[in-house]
Amino acid sequence: QVQLVESGGGLVQPGGSLRLSCATSGGTVGSYWMYWVRQAPGKELEWISETKPDDTTYYLDAVKGRFTISRDNAKNTLYLQMNSLKSDDTAVYYCAKGFGMDYWGKGTLVTVSS
Repeated sequence: QVQLVESGGGLVQPGGSLRLSCATSGGTVGSYWMYWVRQAPGKELEWISETKPDDTTYYLDAVKGRFTISRDNAKNTLYLQMNSLKSDDTAVYYCAKGFGMDYWGKGTLVTVSS
């Protein structure tokens, strides 16, 4: 059974940092396309980053240079390091697994506010 569990969200001041984690089961995280997607209050889902099995990474322009996606295959965990956070980054953050985003976690809330 495939499960994804996000953690690491919380309240942070503008300019601060957080690291989100996505613990996975049901296959080695390094063998899959993995994604981070977010949904801000009142807005639609927004893709923000992905990593391919060959470790190629992609980012939404709005987060490029501030966010870094990575994974630890031994721990079967996907990460999103978020630096220089802005109020616009406030959202529920989800990880997804598989080329077609076949599996999703339940999300973790990130609130950027002073």
